[in-house]
Amino acid sequence: MVYESPLGRIFMASDGIGLTDLWFEGNAGMPQRLLGQKEPDPVIEETVRWLDVYFSGKEPDFRPILHMAGSDFDFAVWNLLLEIGYGKTVTYGDIAWELELLTDKRQSAQAIGGAVGRNPVALIVPCHRVVGAKGNLTGYGGGMDRKIALLKLEHGWQEGFHVPKQLPERMRGKCVPGEFVSGGS
Repeated sequence: MVYESPLGRIFMASDGIGLTDLWFEGNAGMPQRLLGQKEPDPVIEETVRWLDVYFSGKEPDFRPILHMAGSDFDFAVWNLLLEIGYGKTVTYGDIAWELELLTDKRQSAQAIGGAVGRNPVALIVPCHRVVGAKGNLTGYGGGMDRKIALLKLEHGWQEGFHVPKQLPERMRGKCVPGEFVSGGS
């Protein structure tokens, strides 16, 4: 199904149990299977309700059931993303530290960035709330303009944030850790 948001079209899918995908149009990682329009089901209807509340500038007090596919590591990272409060931001390093405390294994910001980039449910699993070190706004699958707009919508924009002058071509349209980005300070 397609949701017409103030920031452009959003494609979403469910398996009838939970939400499997939610992507902004134009995201390079969006699966092509999402382009076919289908009938809504209760999961999609609840997701639309969540999006309506979110884009009205309010924090939704519910979450659609999520039924995403990924590795154990991906799920560990995605669960930490779900803990980031509305209007708050964390760094890739913060997530690596939290995961290290949970697993007692050293984690790299690069590995965290990979899992964040594989997140198939934008907004609801909020990878837009993850920033690079020193306020460096890193790539976002939905596009940098959308990341900025989402942070502003949530009143999470901070004066110290800055967009790198230019993201390297290989990183455009992806959630990547700040350590990969140069030229933003």
